[in-house]
Amino acid sequence: MASLHTCVRSSRALRPLINQTRCREVTLPAFLVPAFAQSSRFSTTAQCASKIGAAALSLPPDVTFTLHEAPAPKQGQGISKIQQGATVEIAGPLGKMSYGIPPYMSITSNEANRTHTLNIQNSEDRKQREMWGTARAYLQNHILGVSEGHVAILRLVGVGYRATVEDKATTVESEFEGQKFVSLKVGYSHPIELPIPRGVKASTPQPTRILLEGCEKEVVMQFAAKIRAWRRPEPYKGKGIFVNDETIKLKAKKIK
Repeated sequence: MASLHTCVRSSRALRPLINQTRCREVTLPAFLVPAFAQSSRFSTTAQCASKIGAAALSLPPDVTFTLHEAPAPKQGQGISKIQQGATVEIAGPLGKMSYGIPPYMSITSNEANRTHTLNIQNSEDRKQREMWGTARAYLQNHILGVSEGHVAILRLVGVGYRATVEDKATTVESEFEGQKFVSLKVGYSHPIELPIPRGVKASTPQPTRILLEGCEKEVVMQFAAKIRAWRRPEPYKGKGIFVNDETIKLKAKKIK
């Protein structure tokens, strides 16, 4: 008991000395001063913002780029979240697509070089910087879609896995006239019939290959994901439906 009281008294006596040590200034070595002066983070590398939004959009010879300006806001009225911005219409040999940009964005066109550049009002606003690159990526995908098209290749890996494109289906109804269906045989007791979305063309160059083509990349890849969901690649035998260059790392067999 006496030893415990002695320790408590000694700790109380050392408190002033500890406080003085904490308040003492710490001198950094000369080679560490620049790193701490730039930032308080552990990394000494400066931040590098993405330059995707500022990159110019180049048009192929057979693609047209039309900008429809949005109605100007009333005097003294700021930019709201629901306000509609300008609409861009992109037309090419494979189709026509449109995309509405946010109201805080503008497009500078150079007709001589056939280039278009996106600009934002406030480069310090995080939301505007994020949407800057997103809008530019959507426009680039639309330009590529109406000129060359987007493609998704699905590989069926597994014993007995097959795919065909049918004009009619027995389990689902068509949504529009002339719609076709992708029929999958991937280990179920019945074939899986999936309606092909409008604007997407499907073919089977091989029984274990499905080729999807379309102007809108989002629709093509969404339909590819819908097909893949019926047999996701599994890591033990490597069976499943793979999209494009997708691969999977095999695991060792479970031992009970």
